[in-house]
Amino acid sequence: MIRKLAILVPVLLLSAISAAYAASPTDTILPGIDLGASNSPDQVTNSVKIILLITVLSIAPAILVLMTCFTRIIVVLGFVRNALGTQQIPPNQVLIGLALFMTFFIMGPTFSQMNQQALQPFMKGKMTQQEAFHKASIPLKEFMSKQTREKDLELFLDYGKMKMPKKVEDIPLRALVPAYAISELKSAFQMGFMIFIPFLVIDMIVSSVLMSMGMMMLPPVMISLPFKILLFILVDGWHLIVKSLLISFQ
Repeated sequence: MIRKLAILVPVLLLSAISAAYAASPTDTILPGIDLGASNSPDQVTNSVKIILLITVLSIAPAILVLMTCFTRIIVVLGFVRNALGTQQIPPNQVLIGLALFMTFFIMGPTFSQMNQQALQPFMKGKMTQQEAFHKASIPLKEFMSKQTREKDLELFLDYGKMKMPKKVEDIPLRALVPAYAISELKSAFQMGFMIFIPFLVIDMIVSSVLMSMGMMMLPPVMISLPFKILLFILVDGWHLIVKSLLISFQ
């Protein structure tokens, strides 16, 4: 789904721009944006900004996945479904939707800081694009650095021959983002391992009982699945999983 979004967004934008350009009797699509031949530096700059905006939108899904808590949440939810052995229940759309809303909930304070410190001043013309980008990256760096293991960050800093920064805002994003991603994957796999243990015990018990009864031709999964679902319901599994995910980001 993420790949489809990454392809769909720029395609739709390019289609809209092309349709507007074809319908317009002049070379101007929007005020101040000239896609035709022009000798004005301002018009050329605006055209470049449009191209850069489309490029940023095309990598927006990757930004959402690798620079927020989405990765850990979706991986853990995937482990829950595999541990239960329910195949495609819950479906991917439900898991991705739940992961997205949990991401927006957890990242809410960070997004609010980015809006107050960077977006609103930039919209009011109180700071330049470079200043807004720097201000917006600080809350994001603070969030990611709290969840990033030091050895993972050192791995990319050493490879890039960069020194360990003294302050969080000095950490380069090109090193912090991949370090944060592999740290999130490790945390998600640790949580997934703990989730698998009780369901693995049920599978082993059911298999032992079936073998002792001589029912070796009966698939143990058919018998263990209802017991695993019953256990998950009795302990209020979804509440525990979501609670554990929320606590892990504190």
